[in-house]
Amino acid sequence: MTTTLPQLILKPGKEKPIKNFHHWIFSGAIKQFPKEAEDGDFVNVYSSSGELLGSAYVNRKTSITARMVSFDNAEPLDSIVSHMDKAIEMRKNFFDDKQTNAYRLINSEGDGIPGLVVDKYDDVIVVQITTLGIEKIKKDIVNYLVAKLKPICVYERSDMPSRREEGLKNQVGLLYGEDIKEKIIKECGALFKVDFIDSQKTGFFLDQREMRQHVKKLASNKTVLNCFSYTGGFSVAAALGGAKKADSVDISDPAIELAKENFTLNNLSLNFNSFFTADVFEFLRKDSIKDVYDFIVLDPPAFAKKRGDVVQACRGYKDINRLALQKIKSSGILVTSSCSYYVDEKLFQQVVFEAAVEAKRSVHIIDKHHYAPDHPVNIFHPEGNYLKSLVLWVE
Repeated sequence: MTTTLPQLILKPGKEKPIKNFHHWIFSGAIKQFPKEAEDGDFVNVYSSSGELLGSAYVNRKTSITARMVSFDNAEPLDSIVSHMDKAIEMRKNFFDDKQTNAYRLINSEGDGIPGLVVDKYDDVIVVQITTLGIEKIKKDIVNYLVAKLKPICVYERSDMPSRREEGLKNQVGLLYGEDIKEKIIKECGALFKVDFIDSQKTGFFLDQREMRQHVKKLASNKTVLNCFSYTGGFSVAAALGGAKKADSVDISDPAIELAKENFTLNNLSLNFNSFFTADVFEFLRKDSIKDVYDFIVLDPPAFAKKRGDVVQACRGYKDINRLALQKIKSSGILVTSSCSYYVDEKLFQQVVFEAAVEAKRSVHIIDKHHYAPDHPVNIFHPEGNYLKSLVLWVE
């Protein structure tokens, strides 16, 4: 490692998480912050006894003041390139582009690079940058991706609330190549149109791929309601799995229109499947839908975007699950998910338990979330485990 990097020194006893390969260093763990380091710069990280622990980038504006990018004496940029190489190579073990050509290539801490997400949509690459340290080397990352993957274009979708804490403005737009706004991608043989600009996340909820396939297997001969349907991923999967009917509800009219297009792309009838632009909470309160559906999917957006949102989020999760449980037919299946990091699996299950009590339904867990291999959780960084799902049998 270069000796010219500024030195960040930890307090006594605070090196243990780093020696256990955890990426985050909180402000309270730091004994001496290098005065010459600007926010976003790389530094060498040392224990209080002078042991080199690796390198990180820093930002005084955030409670997570430093994020490790190497745990040895490698140059920071060399370490990041090495992690990108390994992440991209790993995906080759799981995906055949003839069947699935849209998946995550780099999953932040899950692949050893805090602050960076890279998604592949056929020959379009979408990057999402959440931290100042990665923002400062964005040009290097884009150059690497272009040379490595040879995409027709690279988009940026860095428009998440966490950027404000980093002192960053949202950035959405073309970084390289042709300005292609939409693309039709393949997922397990199914076709979906993805809008790279007017969309959520990086265009599609790639992290729910395995759960969509699970729904497809369970949906045969079922009447399915897909709540918070977005562009109809679960609805298409259910219909392709032989559902009698797959209805979609979302508050966004453009998302519903794109869901209809996705049904058409897969030669699925628009006459036997319904699409509703509506608030899901209001839709589920309708007496007219009681005992209509024997399969309901709840995949809402994150109700808790920060720790202070947890209590209110749990109220929302309990309300929406109670409504679904009250309306679903006996011997029905409810698939319910939460992507709120601050609501962990144990708390989420407790909330669903409370919803079942209030709904006065007998409920059994028959399965849990199926992880997508392109969204790995680093075993040394369990905070990356944000998505959880329960598959419930409702009597």
